Amino acid sequence: MYWPTGTPKIYASRSLHNLGSNISHSEDNADSFRSRNEVEDGENRADTESNDSSKENTSAQLPDSLEQDSKNHPNRQRQLPQPAKEDNAIVGVRVARNGQMFATITLNTLTIWQTRPTAVLASVIRSAHSVKTYGHNTSLLLRPDSAIFVVQTNLGYLITYTLATDPNTRVYKPSFVQSSSTHSKRQSFVGTKGLGSDRTLLGPGEGGGVREVSIQFRMVIRIDAGISKALALDDELVVATEKPPAIQCIRWTPDSSGAQTSNELLNRMSWISKKTAVTEMVHDRPMNLSAWITSDGMAYAVQRVSEASPKVPEAQKKLFRGYCFHRPGTDSGSARKVAINARFSLIAVACLNGNIYVYSARDYAGNIPLSHKLYLDISTASSGQIQFLTYSPDGYCLFAGYEKGWMTWSVYGKPGGSSFVADKPTSDLHREGWLLGVRDGSWLAGGAEILLLGQNDDRIWVVEMARCSVVGCFSSANLSRTLLQTNTGLMIYRGYDAPNLTAISAESTLWHQTQIPPGYLVDQWPIRSSVISFDGRYVAVAGRRGLAHYSVNSGRWKTFTNSFMENEFAVRGGMCWHQHILIAAVEADDRFELRLFSRELALDSSLLLHTEVLSAPVVLLAQSSEDSILVYTYENILFHFVIDVRNDSIQLILAGQIAFHGIVRAPARVRGLSWIIPDKQYLEGDPSKDVTTASVLFLVDGKLVLLQPSTTEGGELKYDMRVIAQNVEYYALMRDQPPLPTSNLEQDIYPNSALTTNSNGISQGSGLRDSLWVFDGNDMRVWTDIQDILRQASIEMSRELPSSILVPVDFYPLSTLLSKGILLGVDPDLVQRRDINFAFFRLSIRTQLFLPQLLRHYLSQFNSPAAFHLSHHYQSLPYFSHALEVLLHDVLDDEVDRSPTPENSLLPAVISFLSSFPDYLDILVQCTRKTEVRSWRTLFAYLPPAQELFEESLQQGLLKTAGGYLLILHNFEELASSSPQLIRLLAKAKEEEDWDLCKELARFLTALDESGVSLREALEMVDLGNKSDASKGENDSVEGARLKVPSFQSKSRSPSVGLESTGALNSSRNRSPSAGTASDGSVAAN
Repeated sequence: MYWPTGTPKIYASRSLHNLGSNISHSEDNADSFRSRNEVEDGENRADTESNDSSKENTSAQLPDSLEQDSKNHPNRQRQLPQPAKEDNAIVGVRVARNGQMFATITLNTLTIWQTRPTAVLASVIRSAHSVKTYGHNTSLLLRPDSAIFVVQTNLGYLITYTLATDPNTRVYKPSFVQSSSTHSKRQSFVGTKGLGSDRTLLGPGEGGGVREVSIQFRMVIRIDAGISKALALDDELVVATEKPPAIQCIRWTPDSSGAQTSNELLNRMSWISKKTAVTEMVHDRPMNLSAWITSDGMAYAVQRVSEASPKVPEAQKKLFRGYCFHRPGTDSGSARKVAINARFSLIAVACLNGNIYVYSARDYAGNIPLSHKLYLDISTASSGQIQFLTYSPDGYCLFAGYEKGWMTWSVYGKPGGSSFVADKPTSDLHREGWLLGVRDGSWLAGGAEILLLGQNDDRIWVVEMARCSVVGCFSSANLSRTLLQTNTGLMIYRGYDAPNLTAISAESTLWHQTQIPPGYLVDQWPIRSSVISFDGRYVAVAGRRGLAHYSVNSGRWKTFTNSFMENEFAVRGGMCWHQHILIAAVEADDRFELRLFSRELALDSSLLLHTEVLSAPVVLLAQSSEDSILVYTYENILFHFVIDVRNDSIQLILAGQIAFHGIVRAPARVRGLSWIIPDKQYLEGDPSKDVTTASVLFLVDGKLVLLQPSTTEGGELKYDMRVIAQNVEYYALMRDQPPLPTSNLEQDIYPNSALTTNSNGISQGSGLRDSLWVFDGNDMRVWTDIQDILRQASIEMSRELPSSILVPVDFYPLSTLLSKGILLGVDPDLVQRRDINFAFFRLSIRTQLFLPQLLRHYLSQFNSPAAFHLSHHYQSLPYFSHALEVLLHDVLDDEVDRSPTPENSLLPAVISFLSSFPDYLDILVQCTRKTEVRSWRTLFAYLPPAQELFEESLQQGLLKTAGGYLLILHNFEELASSSPQLIRLLAKAKEEEDWDLCKELARFLTALDESGVSLREALEMVDLGNKSDASKGENDSVEGARLKVPSFQSKSRSPSVGLESTGALNSSRNRSPSAGTASDGSVAAN
């Protein structure tokens, strides 16, 4: 659900002398370090300890001298990596946990940056003597509280610096002279606090100004055993050593016993392979889990063991416990990089061959099975080795950086943006390092941007990301209408209300784009959540504090006029629209509330329509029907509120609640929520009884779980749990969408029924009213009736769940347009042009028909009535015939490949189904034209002879269709150049004055007989020429368009006869056609 967009911002710190007093040249205590045996930092001291069993020193030490250190390890410098060619190239970056600052290093420089506004706050340039003594910088560590920075060098030293900040001091503040100009620009927002003269040039998130910081040298730690990898945690520094392989923990401050270091040899860890060393380590604070990679390519899930008793001998202390979850089968499968996704409990392991294995961490006891695999579609030589791997802060996107490019995937494996499609010569010419390969990177602004470092590059590239609104606010409205959230604006898809052919086009005009008011972004950036109304008229956004809302029709924003009111609360748990009323779950101080804002009133705390106080924070806010909402809190309680509108007032009435204690173990892991009320209860029952009859759908991590109510022998309510689907990125239950008045089409089809339609326009009497749509990271899966799942999942039935219908997609689907029969999604396109010297990403609209797969499923289940019932609802679509054609094409291709027995063949049922539609003859001809000739025999084995179909087309006046059957007769060698079928069709075309068809038939005859004799004879027979001017007519009308003689060798087509269609499918194998817009009004396959 992440896509790169636009062109990146570029930052560099080449003129550090402009920082003045904020730049320091540091000797890092090098002189003292060479002369003394150890260095003390105040009262803290890095103790030297020995391991009796190994007689090898693995603890933190400070050397007596550099010469002595070289004697102890004479080969260390020769084994270390060589410095980069460019001394100014940035070699590492780390972002603070709060996201307000980040740090970069070059070979001899440490630079502290502020995120917004992006500026250098301070810098330390190590002296030549310091670099000679300790070595050049290779890696950067940052304590989570941003108070201590640790620079790792190539000679095995850790140089630490402390950072002091003053929250009330700013480096500078812009000021502008009062202007007497009366000119003012009309604003597209109302009620906002204006940007004063001192805030005129401030951008998103820059309201706090540039803070003042001070960075000071702290101490140097020498690791005699060499450093292979290090981690900076809240309480300690974890260092993996080389000789001997061990893990050493150095506390930031001594513990109660005065000890500051502890270590454990790898050969004493029974759960890790022998004779290996740790080469990679990452730690995830929310999961309290680390992941290690060893030199033999294995990956381990590791946890820190609680402190052992001081009486336990040092050699017997166990610091870590872990489990191996990745064992490479070959050398190419050896692990190189690892990333942890706490939101979805996943661990991604990038291998030597560029592939990524994603594992599911189900518990802390080693139950970590393989979830899925991610593959690059290019070779390792083209991609280079993996450089870094990271999940977005919300876990929805995986970013992999390689030596020669980068790529993104959704959480369960749908490919996203990629730089491997870039033209390398053009990228080299324009010095676009972000496309040529990345060295390191990190997410910014909660996932709104990603910071990238190029190879041997002194520039920082910040790439903006567009995100689906479902990421920040999982709601049925956001799933029914596509809303994309960029760094500073919104993109709203407006094709839902457009004509059918316009809706399925890829026109950029279908995007309604709007910028979020700068007055709100200055202080509240980044935007954390956004939500759209079911009718697409209103949108609301929420940043760090407060909220703002927008009218799509008027193009006007509303924000708080009072900054105190705006900063008084933060949206936590989501938002939703009820008509023009915005319902938001907020936290204000220690209060948790549901607040109702009116779009028609100004945003002001005194104008709230209603406030509902809750006892706990809200996890999720979901709309259940047109007049009720569901509120799930951290207390593991689901509240059902009814929206009561009376006269000019509105309020929330608590109708019931359900406690899920012992059923849902971690409320914070719930991402989506719906419930299904029996129809009788919904129409006739008391709303207070809904909680006792409703079946509840929970999306927990990647599992879609169904809870069905039942009663115990004592009459108590209990819930039976059933997992419906795994690896779910999102789901959409169509009954969650409110009903709208019936369309004329529905009344025409069902004149005696009082049907209603949901917001997508499909009759609720159709099979899709209760459909469930699930995206699993690869394909869309559909259950046409949720009631089937409820019946099969009940304890009384105890049966397997009904199988889902697979709808393949080659893009990321964002919403289902039921009324139009398509899936809608986007794809990022990289644009490189000759007339501009930079590349940029743009989003392209993609559509895919889902009708063929649903109809095929019904026919394979021998459920023709359901197929006809579904078809009737879509028969008026201008591309309905194309959907039937795709159905026939897919089934034919599959049976040509499989060659099933006649008893197991689905093709006869499909042909019988198609014969019930008036476009039956056209569908057959179009399908044959877009498949290989070898497939025709399979198709016509279940059809009447082509001659009969030709005669039927001619009788119905379908002249171009009849021409298509002439082509089939020719390929079946049942048509001669003097065939009467040709003459009859030519005469009929002349009678109807279809001169285009006459021309096509003339071209066809010319291809059959290049001498022109057949053409002259045919023209004479239909009185279109005579012997005197036949030759002239041939030259004027036919000669310029002469085709080659038809051949049955290869896939080349025979001459076409009036069947050229811009909506033609390409002759490709294993293809799933998707809907697009053709110039003549037909639907083309992308």
